[in-house]
Amino acid sequence: MPQQFKDVDEGKAFDWGRTSKDYAKYRDIYPDEFYREIVDAGLGIKGQNCLDVGTGTGVIPRNMYRYGATWTGCDISENQILMARELSEAAGMDITYHTVATEDLDFAPKSFDLITAAQCFMYFKRDVALPKIASLLKDDGIFLVLYMAWLPNRCDITRRSLESVKKANPSWNGGQTYECPLQFNDYTYSIFDMAFHKELYVDVPFTRESWNGRVKACRGIGASLGDAEIAAWEKEHMAMLENIMLPETTIPHFVQMAGLRVKK
Repeated sequence: MPQQFKDVDEGKAFDWGRTSKDYAKYRDIYPDEFYREIVDAGLGIKGQNCLDVGTGTGVIPRNMYRYGATWTGCDISENQILMARELSEAAGMDITYHTVATEDLDFAPKSFDLITAAQCFMYFKRDVALPKIASLLKDDGIFLVLYMAWLPNRCDITRRSLESVKKANPSWNGGQTYECPLQFNDYTYSIFDMAFHKELYVDVPFTRESWNGRVKACRGIGASLGDAEIAAWEKEHMAMLENIMLPETTIPHFVQMAGLRVKK
């Protein structure tokens, strides 16, 4: 489903469903320590009922499934949900998925111990989504906002790749991420208190192919450009990687986790 926001990519439409196959193959990259931080906070464990909003291809539910919680995933894109179901069923995982926007969730009040949102908070209509999320959390439940950012200021490969995306799609305004704290406005804090905030640096392993795929599956390329434009970018990008990147390497990322609890 195409989406447009006036402050995202100069209002240019994008559709995550167009890149679902690449998203599934190349964006399931959170390292083990990412999930251990969640579990060590007592979240997503056996006995809990959990919801992942903006689930995409089900990366969070599928990787957290081993810790014993019951998971549901929701996303606005039908193609993303179809891929999430396919991957979960192939792995023998009992995860329920729904094609629905966060703003339109329709579960019973106080249904969930944990609601997660990874890489998608910026797309919410917050005046609708945040009261909805708050209503679905059990007493002392946690809304966990997750974000893992590549760091062009720390890695030349990342910087050069992001420059190539900007060249192919000048309207793209993503990617320039640094070690900045997650930003929540006054409206968010009128509904939630910050229960905890964690930050960590992780080195994520990539081959040239998988790094190319990860970049291709970003909003600025796979979700926005036509097939011919994507092919032209990919040819140029892979040629560049042959010159600047070892066959296998690690790319530094910055992880943030913000646990929000509904105000009493």
